[in-house]
Amino acid sequence: MLKVENLVKHFPVSGKRGAKVHAVDGVTFDIQQGETLGLVGESGCGKSTVARTVIRMYEPTAGRIELDGTDITSLSQRELRPIRPQIQMVFQDPASSLNSRMTVDEIVAEPLIAQRVVRSVREGRDLVREILEAVGLSKEHMGRYPHEFSGGQRQRIGIARALILDPKVVIADEAISALDVSVQAQVINLLQDFQQERGITYLFIAHDLAMVRHVSDRVGVMYLGALVELCDSEEIYRNPLHPYTQGLLRAVPIADPSPSARRGEASIEGDLPSPINPPSGCRFRTRCPLAQEICATVVPEMRDVGGGHQVACHMVA
Repeated sequence: MLKVENLVKHFPVSGKRGAKVHAVDGVTFDIQQGETLGLVGESGCGKSTVARTVIRMYEPTAGRIELDGTDITSLSQRELRPIRPQIQMVFQDPASSLNSRMTVDEIVAEPLIAQRVVRSVREGRDLVREILEAVGLSKEHMGRYPHEFSGGQRQRIGIARALILDPKVVIADEAISALDVSVQAQVINLLQDFQQERGITYLFIAHDLAMVRHVSDRVGVMYLGALVELCDSEEIYRNPLHPYTQGLLRAVPIADPSPSARRGEASIEGDLPSPINPPSGCRFRTRCPLAQEICATVVPEMRDVGGGHQVACHMVA
């Protein structure tokens, strides 16, 4: 349903001629219909840039993006118009992603008007009411403003806006990170219900490893703009191969913090290198306890080590 090949996105640095931020460098993955791919990694690793480039909010520097068999990489905004209903996004902060001057019915009906499904909010009221009821809100909420709702309710409005065009692919970019734990569970259950009913494909971006394990069929791990490991969600927790993935999992808090229950050091040594001047070879080598000479000179390629488990590391046999 969604195929991304060698996706690259660089941003120029103002005031520094020729300098650029290597936000995403050569990311490749695919997602099947009805599947959920989780994307995890530290803040600043490029997860959100991948999301925004895939839906063409950002123009890709290089690479290929294919949606349901159609190459959308270099389509103009006019050519993208009939394709945009197929891929929608739920943003991280519902307080800032919803227009505070618009009522709920205006917010949710906006995609319908933009895609010329209806000509006005009044004409789309029945569709808006149906999708609001589907996400657990009612018609009484239609005339209210975003500030009159809780965080969880605002995120439901964001989900309704994303789903009203009946998309094939939904990108959830940290869609639950700003919510309370109990509300997170409600939103996740809501997304999963829609997936079962409509066969929606999800790209689920988060930093909560436990939540990603719960919702994802497969998990990809990003570090400094590159994908370093990709496999089945249970496999990546049971048998992490890349040193960075192992470090991330060791850093997850555990219920019994006693010394006997510790699973090794709970942190990754060193600081995250600058994306303006990333390390040569393997980008993780400056923080990796297993780094060898080859890691400084040769970029490790993503390779399948068996059972669909892909890893980019010279030290993995």
